Amino acid sequence: MPQNLLVPEQRADSPTRQLPVTGYTLALSWSPEFCRNRQSSRRDATQCSGRTGRFGLIVHGLWPDGRSTWPQYCRTAQRVTVPEAKRNLCMMPSPSLMARQWTKHGSCMSRKPETYFKVTRILYDSLRFPDYDRISRQDNLTAGDIRRAFASANGKHWRPEHVGIKLNQRGWLQELRLCYGKDFMPTRCKPRQMGARDNALAKIWRGL
Repeated sequence: MPQNLLVPEQRADSPTRQLPVTGYTLALSWSPEFCRNRQSSRRDATQCSGRTGRFGLIVHGLWPDGRSTWPQYCRTAQRVTVPEAKRNLCMMPSPSLMARQWTKHGSCMSRKPETYFKVTRILYDSLRFPDYDRISRQDNLTAGDIRRAFASANGKHWRPEHVGIKLNQRGWLQELRLCYGKDFMPTRCKPRQMGARDNALAKIWRGL
């Protein structure tokens, strides 16, 4: 675990939106792609330097969703503490990201960051991840293949239409975006959550 862990203060960079919550998105970042050119970055050292291990799919954030857009930057005086940040480093290896996700998204879901991250951990710990290293070697890999592999690994409640896929401009896997209803059960993603179409060619940077 990193020594002298710091959790930087985050400030809103866009307007407050307090809206009724209609569902949730759990965004999972593919760490090998994120860290591809960040191995020497001080800011991303916990995640990318290799000194604390190598990561696969990690939590980018748990986002509340509204009917037409998402709630954000709800008012709160609560901050992410160092003990809470340490508790979550395995699923979210960036204190600055934790602070931002709580300030922007978690504040619209709960009164305390501890509750927000507890819910996030429960969802994350319930998931099974396919062998994307093996899948990355598949000929003519598509976004649909990535969706189906995740749904197949996670049992009867998950279907490919519950899984959004974000590819970067070069076609490499960047994120999975898992769609939940208000009851935290998997649900069909909205068009703005789905991302790449099933037939879009995709690549997965291994780097592990």
